[in-house]
Amino acid sequence: MKTCRLSWAQRLRVPALGILFSTLATNCSQIMGQEETASASEAPSGLMSIIFSGGVVGAIMIFILLALSMTAAYLIFDHLMTIRLKDLMPEGLADQVRDALIAGDPNAARQACNARPSFLAFVLMHGIAELEFGWTAVEKSLEDALAEQSARLFRKIEYLSVIGNIAPMVGLLGTVTGMIIAFQEVASTQGMASAPQLARGIYQALITTVGGLIVAIPSIGAFAIFRNRIDQFVAEAAFAAQNVFAPLRRKAKRKAD
Repeated sequence: MKTCRLSWAQRLRVPALGILFSTLATNCSQIMGQEETASASEAPSGLMSIIFSGGVVGAIMIFILLALSMTAAYLIFDHLMTIRLKDLMPEGLADQVRDALIAGDPNAARQACNARPSFLAFVLMHGIAELEFGWTAVEKSLEDALAEQSARLFRKIEYLSVIGNIAPMVGLLGTVTGMIIAFQEVASTQGMASAPQLARGIYQALITTVGGLIVAIPSIGAFAIFRNRIDQFVAEAAFAAQNVFAPLRRKAKRKAD
């Protein structure tokens, strides 16, 4: 009877141990699920956390891109305020200089140009300075002044083109650096690197590329717009200058005939 009691105790003990192990397994699975949820919640979320998830190198690249973007924004605003028709070609200046030249008063024409300094005034002043040498010298002086002033304006907007070309290169540098970090993690773990271990390098690679494109696209677009505006203003200034000195050209033509 005693042996029988022990066997019954053992029989009762086995289901109890099974229930205990199953309870422990359930609790462990719940704990692991909670840890996975916590790790997922710790993943970078939000713009700033994603931007700075690439480590020190990624943050340096982002700061460089931010500096380039601020410089490009300043240049665009400055060009919008300075490369304008009313600033480059003041209204009424060409007619005022033309009337003074027709009246035979070059000094009044010079004073009108000095009173309203601008792109057109600079070109007309060069033409007025060559009046005594005839139409050929005036025409050559106008062409040289137009070329000089247009080159100055193009050099002014060239910085936008430089930023538009540098920004993708900075983004590409961050991309290559991020991929090196990702593959370094793979090599150091002998191919057993997990996704969180690779995430830092991948984030850096993607964020710097996007940042470089975000800076480059508006810069290149603004450069193209300002270049076209300058071409238009230079053509209008050339036409205005030709119109101002048209009486001199007609006089030279009559003498040649």
